[in-house]
Amino acid sequence: MSNGLSPGVSRSPQKTGALRAVRAAWRLLRVVLLIGQGVLLCALLFPWRSPAQRLVHVSRWCARVLRALGITWAQHGLPRPGPVLLVANHVSWLDILAINAVHPARFVSKADVRQWPVLGWLVACGGTLFIERERKRDAMRVVHLVAEALQAGDVMAVFPEGTTSDGHGLLPFHANLLQAAISVEAPLQAIALRYSDATEAVSQAAAFVGDTTLVQSLWWTVMAQDLHVRITMLPPTGTRHADRRSLGEQVRQDILAALESA
Repeated sequence: MSNGLSPGVSRSPQKTGALRAVRAAWRLLRVVLLIGQGVLLCALLFPWRSPAQRLVHVSRWCARVLRALGITWAQHGLPRPGPVLLVANHVSWLDILAINAVHPARFVSKADVRQWPVLGWLVACGGTLFIERERKRDAMRVVHLVAEALQAGDVMAVFPEGTTSDGHGLLPFHANLLQAAISVEAPLQAIALRYSDATEAVSQAAAFVGDTTLVQSLWWTVMAQDLHVRITMLPPTGTRHADRRSLGEQVRQDILAALESA
């Protein structure tokens, strides 16, 4: 297949970089427009929609944002219908978009996300519960809220690592929030998220770690080439009479095995 260039002639690095920058700017513009659309949805439509209807809108919006960012995705495995606690590894703020695109859920997120301009408000509109992880009492409060949501039929999602990793492995799991599923005997479904791109099997463009700011992470994302996320939904696990620490370690090993096989 011809690339439009004469034989033996290739684009200069400067021209390639300029084209990538233009593409990134176009992606950013599309995302800004979608954020505006999200604000209008939350302000004008959500007050008249049921929680279930809101999640349908959230799922569609997240899928559009992923496409605007230039991210493709592939789902492996099927989501369990009905109330379930989703447990996933955590690489980036992109994880919420990816999971919502295939199985809309309410998330538990760090309290500081609520302070993000505009985005924090949008996340809250999606039904997110915010937790101050450094306060043990707040963890118990959120456990009760998650348990109540599961009993009400909601799909809830947590990141038991408590923070993001670089995608190459898993950090230790904090199993406190798993107690919510155990206390109401709700099933648990693990999700393994793996990001890749044109140059790396484990994309560093997607990693939101260390001192990386949201603006930096967004720019690296839109500059990436062929960024792709593999979303592996593992078979559901029962939680009746389970010990949360043992359950957390079992789920961690299941996700780790899925990441390694990917």
